[in-house]
Formats: sequence, C-alpha cells, structure tokens
Amino acid sequence: MGNASAEARTDGQQGRDRGEVIGGGLLWLAKWALCVVAIAAGAWVLGTIAGRLWVVLLPVALAVVVTTILWPATRWLTAHRMRPALAATITLVGFLALVAGVIALIVPSVADQAPQLADKATAGVNKVRDWVQGPPLNIRDEQLDSAVDAIVSRLQSSGTQIANGVFTGVSTATSVLITIFLVLVLVFFFLKDGPRLLPWMHVVCGNRSGRHLEAVLERVWGTLGGFIRTQAIVSFVDAVLIGAALFILDVPLALVLSVITFVGGFIPMVGAFVAGALAVLVALVGNGFTTALIVLGVVIAVQQLEGNVLQPVLQSRSMELHPVIVLLAVTAGGSLYGITGAFLAVPVVAMIAVVLRYLGEQIDATTTPDSAECDTAAKAAVPPPVQPPGDPA
Repeated sequence: MGNASAEARTDGQQGRDRGEVIGGGLLWLAKWALCVVAIAAGAWVLGTIAGRLWVVLLPVALAVVVTTILWPATRWLTAHRMRPALAATITLVGFLALVAGVIALIVPSVADQAPQLADKATAGVNKVRDWVQGPPLNIRDEQLDSAVDAIVSRLQSSGTQIANGVFTGVSTATSVLITIFLVLVLVFFFLKDGPRLLPWMHVVCGNRSGRHLEAVLERVWGTLGGFIRTQAIVSFVDAVLIGAALFILDVPLALVLSVITFVGGFIPMVGAFVAGALAVLVALVGNGFTTALIVLGVVIAVQQLEGNVLQPVLQSRSMELHPVIVLLAVTAGGSLYGITGAFLAVPVVAMIAVVLRYLGEQIDATTTPDSAECDTAAKAAVPPPVQPPGDPA
C-alpha cells in the first residue's frame, strides 16, 4: 500500500514536462518584465510632462513647503475662533515680516563679505595645495595642476547649470518675481482652504477611492511637515554650534559662515559637508593651521551629533529613509533640477516612500487571513489528546 502511494506521488511529480516548467517560468518572467517596462514608460511620460510644466509645478511645490511651516500657526488661530481668511492673512504677513527682518539684518553683511569669503576660500585652497606639495606627500606639480584644472573646469561648466537650475524653465528675470507672487498667493489659499481639500477630493473620487486617497494624503502631509520642521531644527542647531565656535575663535566671516551652514543644512548630507569645508578653509587662511584643526574638530563633532542623535531621533519618525537613499536622491535632484532639485529631492522621495508603504499595508491586509480564520485553522491542526491505556474514557 505504501509503495503504491509513493509510486503515485512520483508519477504526479513527473507528470509535467521539463519544457513546460521552463516555459511557465519564462512566461512569468516576461509578464513581470512587461510590467516593469510599462511602469518605466509611465514614469518617463510623467517626468516629461513635469519638465514641461515645471513653471507651474515649482510654485506649487514651494507653496506646499511653506504651508507646512506656517500651518501650525494658522491652525492655532482658527482653533481660537478666528476666521480662516483672517488667520491665513495674519500668518502670511507675520512670516513675510520675519523674513524681511532677517534679510535686512543679515543680507547686507553677507553681501559685503561675500567677496572676502571667495578670496579666503581661494587662498585656503592654494595653502592646502602648497602643503600637499611638501613632505611627506611630495605630490608633483603636474599631478596637482591636472587635478586642479579638472576640478575648476568641472565647477565652471556646472556653475551656470546649477545657477539656472534654481528656476529651471523660468526663462526671464520677471518670471522669478511672478513665481514668488504665485507662491505667496498659493500659500494664502492653502492656509485658508486647506482643510476643505480632502473632503472635496473624497466626494469627487467616491467613497472607496476617496478613503484611500485621503489616508495617503494625510500621511504625506504629516511626513512633509515633519521633514521641514525637523530639518529646520537640525540646521539651526548646526548653525548655532558651529557659529558660536567661529565667533569664539575669532574666525573671519563668522556670521556669513553661520548663515551658509543654516541654509546648507536644508540639503541633507551634501550641504553640511560643503559648509563645514568652507569654514575650515576660511579658518586656515585667517587664523592658521591650529585654529583650522579646532574648527575641523568642531564641525566633525557637530555633524556626528547631527547624524547620530538629532537625525535619528527627529527624522526617523517622519521619513524613515536610509542614508543611502537620501544621498542618491539629493544627487539625482541636484543633477536634474539644480539647487531646487537638491532641496526638494528628499521630501519627494519621502512622500513616494509613504505611498509605497501604504500600498504594502493594503497588500498585506488583502493577503493575510483574518485572525479568526487563523485561530480556527490552528485549532483544527492540533490533534486530539491521546488517552493513556487503562484510563476511563
């Protein structure tokens, strides 16, 4: 009897031809490959459309970012029975007044000292070059010249591209003012009518689709707001700590370097590295090698504090992105859309990650059996207890 069942299983396993199994696998692979090609084609079409409509999409993206910053104040005002239009107006006017005050306080000093900053950075590069040529490295002049020429040519070739990338697609100087005006108008309406947007989309898309769309947009909004607020905190801490060290050490252009550190903090990883290297170069030229080493130590300590304490504690709750993904996103965004692309890359990737996580949750909810069914199946799989010999039934 056992031999017959074993032979039946063997016949059943050998019932499918080898070519049939290979063909089924190839067909499965072809279906997935076709899906990947279709998704790539759709992404290319969306990217092309976004490039053509960048003049419109840029004000919307910047307005959403600014709205996430101002929304807590507007929500507090509306919670105290203030009309939404008045609350949005007060918040926006207060924000413009704050920005104008910061510009009036800092920008003249930055503008006056910017040429000195460029000269100090150039002198710092030359000083490092002279040190590299000496012992113990003893690098030859032609090697340094070729490396420096390659770096300079690369910077010169990409400088115009980066500068134009701030407002890619904006062809005239007046379009910059138009973009700023559109951003302010959109921020006002987002603050005023934002709470009505999700219910309206729920009605338009229907109950089933609207429920998913509302859940995704709420998570995206929370992620974007968390990123902007935590990045502002991290950048502020970096600027205060590094700026305090620069002022204590009497490094030239300390205020300018502090501002650059704060602004660079909004471009994760890359901005902090560039701002720190610039501070070390200025300290090397203005105060000597010892001060430059101290500044380098302060910059490394602050960046370690940021990377090991502030970033994990603050941003892991809002973004949950691996540092490799952040670095690749900043690189791709900067290459495609310049400084604006580098600034918006991480929020965009974080929002895409939110959508993918939500899709994964829905797939898990669909494929995972209910807990009641699992309990029933588990109970059915447990064999009944065996009565020992001699015990009464």
